[in-house]
Amino acid sequence: MSEVATGTFTPKPGGAPITRQVVAQALMEAKLMLRNGEQLLLAVVIPVMVLIGGVTAGNAIDLDLGTDRPLVDLLTPGVLALAIMSTSFTSLAIATGFERRYGVIKRLGASPLPRTGLLAGKVLALGCVQLVQLFIIGGVGQILGWTPAAGFGTVLAFFLAIATGTLAFAALGLFVAGVLRAEATLAAANLIYLLLLAGGAVVLPLTAYGAYGDVARWLPSGALGEAVRTAFLDGAPAWRDLGVLLIWALLGSTLTARTFKWE
Repeated sequence: MSEVATGTFTPKPGGAPITRQVVAQALMEAKLMLRNGEQLLLAVVIPVMVLIGGVTAGNAIDLDLGTDRPLVDLLTPGVLALAIMSTSFTSLAIATGFERRYGVIKRLGASPLPRTGLLAGKVLALGCVQLVQLFIIGGVGQILGWTPAAGFGTVLAFFLAIATGTLAFAALGLFVAGVLRAEATLAAANLIYLLLLAGGAVVLPLTAYGAYGDVARWLPSGALGEAVRTAFLDGAPAWRDLGVLLIWALLGSTLTARTFKWE
């Protein structure tokens, strides 16, 4: 048997590079989110049902939303905004709430993954799930006749809407998960989701709400809906609505930083 030369196997203790840790954490978070039946229902099934049902019923009753654009061109961006909201707020809040309850976050705190890496992994996982939502909902919209504005302006405006919307709703979702028990987080996140779906001006444009639309545009749901609709209808960013989302992101981040409990 040949002898191994001294120094061939040199111990190198320590954690993996931070980028590899964040990517591994993000992939695990995304897989857990997509394998969870309840979260898959919120992320994909309900938005697709809202899109198909809204377009079908709206065309059947000749729904007038105060514009000459086809109904599917208005509803598809709204449903994409709904999907972003469900993933960034409801799914994240519920998952984080139960992670706190079962001590998952506490155990991750003892791993080489830093807190900033944990948060970065969660945000990256949200991006992966949102990419899946974009392909599925956008594909269903195309089948129904959706014709979004084309060009670089549309892509840039949609990216800005996703980024600011994700920041705002993720900050609010972590705030809810950080101050409530897991069961209370589950109930509160689902209740807020339903309230914003019905009266938050996320799926339907502000013009459909009459005078209440002036109030709804200051809600994070109304601002996100308008930002995504403007991106796909006009191919340009809705700067005012993006500013509203940044204000909500700053407010949610401040509340989360002051109140979030890791155990």
